[in-house]
Amino acid sequence: MTVDGVQVGAIERGVLVLVGVVRGDTQADAVATARKIAGLRIFPRGDKAMDVDLSAVGGACLVVSQFTLAATVTKGRRPGFDRAEDPALAEGLVQRVVDELLAAGLPVQTGRFGAMMDVELVNEGPATLLVFTDNGVCV
Repeated sequence: MTVDGVQVGAIERGVLVLVGVVRGDTQADAVATARKIAGLRIFPRGDKAMDVDLSAVGGACLVVSQFTLAATVTKGRRPGFDRAEDPALAEGLVQRVVDELLAAGLPVQTGRFGAMMDVELVNEGPATLLVFTDNGVCV
């Protein structure tokens, strides 16, 4: 991941975590999100495609704040971002996800909150999962 042509984060094997914070998200949602990500059995072992978690494969997390995940496209041709949390609050919740992943013993690299970032990804499979929370519970 680069900002203004300068590398700010990189991982080898692991997950790219795009964190979108919507209005009403709480610290409990950030904790639940991180715990779910840390515990997901999404890496192969033997003949099982999804059997072990990040720590079992020595994986890392590249965490990127991504307010556009809060976009709605129901009206018109431009996305609306009314659901996105205020940046001052969102930044703290993204950092809480990072802190919880670190507390789980995972290596974590991050982007730069609010910056225009260029992110390169090799998506094995490809596999992409969405993790949603509501009041601190994954839904």
